[in-house]
Amino acid sequence: MKRFFDNYDADASRFFDELVAREGGPRPHYEKLLRRFAMFSQEDVKTRREMTNIFFRSQGITFTVYGLEEGIERIFPFDLIPRVIPAAEWALIERGLAQRIAALNLFLYDIYHTQNILRDKVIPAELILGSQHFRREFVGVTPPQGIYIHVAGSDIIRDGEGRYLVLEDNLRTPSGVSYMLQNRQAMKRAFPVLFSQYKVRPVEDYPQELLRTLQEVSPPLQREPNVVVLTPGIYNSAYFEHSFLARQMGVELTEGRDLVVNDNVVYKRTTRGLERVDVIYRRVDDAYLDPLCFRPDSKLGVAGLINAYRKGNVTLANAIGTGIADDKVIYSFVPKMIKYYLGEDPVLENVPTWLPGTPSDMKYILEHLDELVVKSANESGGYGMLIGPESTAQEQEQFRELIVANPRNYIAQPTISLSRHPSLLNDSEMYGCHIDLRPYVLTGKKTTIVPGGLTRVALKRGSLVVNSSQGGGSKDTWVVDE
Repeated sequence: MKRFFDNYDADASRFFDELVAREGGPRPHYEKLLRRFAMFSQEDVKTRREMTNIFFRSQGITFTVYGLEEGIERIFPFDLIPRVIPAAEWALIERGLAQRIAALNLFLYDIYHTQNILRDKVIPAELILGSQHFRREFVGVTPPQGIYIHVAGSDIIRDGEGRYLVLEDNLRTPSGVSYMLQNRQAMKRAFPVLFSQYKVRPVEDYPQELLRTLQEVSPPLQREPNVVVLTPGIYNSAYFEHSFLARQMGVELTEGRDLVVNDNVVYKRTTRGLERVDVIYRRVDDAYLDPLCFRPDSKLGVAGLINAYRKGNVTLANAIGTGIADDKVIYSFVPKMIKYYLGEDPVLENVPTWLPGTPSDMKYILEHLDELVVKSANESGGYGMLIGPESTAQEQEQFRELIVANPRNYIAQPTISLSRHPSLLNDSEMYGCHIDLRPYVLTGKKTTIVPGGLTRVALKRGSLVVNSSQGGGSKDTWVVDE
């Protein structure tokens, strides 16, 4: 390893390093990358960094950080060193994700119909019926083809031994796929020779696969389905992604005010009059979809949309009520779901999880708060979380009170030393950053898994939080055929 990698401290005895094996040498699938980087001077890398920065700025690739006085729009932080995943490892991830999403879809159908898994006491009924994301109003309502989860983004980590584990499931409006696509374009521009030396599986056809999936789950029609993207608007943190995906699919980006319901049919307002809408890829939470059914103060949804949905005249992706399946408490039961519905052992295991609602788990959590990661069941983006080893006594006491007051709202997990990857975040300094992986799964008539996904990076030294709102960034993810 020369130049940039000369001073890289993998610390492989403490962490699983993606590039450096425990015995000290580089992993085989990174050797081409190391040889190529050995040819670069600092000036070469600086030039490539400027190229990617110009690309991201010109494309308007941003995310929103709420609560910052200096402004809310930021360019998404991008790390130049790609993550490389060999084909054999990716095959394991693919099998695990396909199995997991199949079980979760069966679980949702069951929960909103016969509820056999509750009758058989595989999951305590109170955990489902008491969840804020369980929609009683939709018991007995069947979405087209019985599919609830059309777009999924499960977060995967590697522990100290290099095992792939599922950290959580994002099944309502998973974000980040636009960054995955733009990261790939940036890398092709900055490192064309390096890219050509690997057989990297493509991700560029994701928008077309997404459109195909959405069209496949449309209500029965004698014409091509009309698909739209429903966004909360420009102030939403993922608005760039909403507009990007609509543009890439060649469909309309709409807000609630652009749609109207007449006689239980959804229409889009256009300069040519009303056009019927058949499928809505909605990036709006359940509670804001229809002021006549959920929150009456919502300005983001469409009055009458839920009746149109109940009548089967429009498909919502993902289906209403899907949030119960990505509740972090329910996450802990997914291995049991896989066994119950599929009769199989999980290909990808969960991270060990304790539930405060169980007395023995509550006792363990309260006695080990300084060692555990505690998460709110329905928060995201790195919020509502205590990382025990990095917390103060005061923070631990605050969480102790919260957990005791509302056990259903929290889970606890061990503090896992996420795998690390070398990251080059300026022109000369390279160091190991903790990472995770968010692959994207599309389910229509078949299940499609994008080869790679979004590798998120905790850019702060020693941090385990990869979310962009908490100082994280991302890197391109290469699934390579050897």
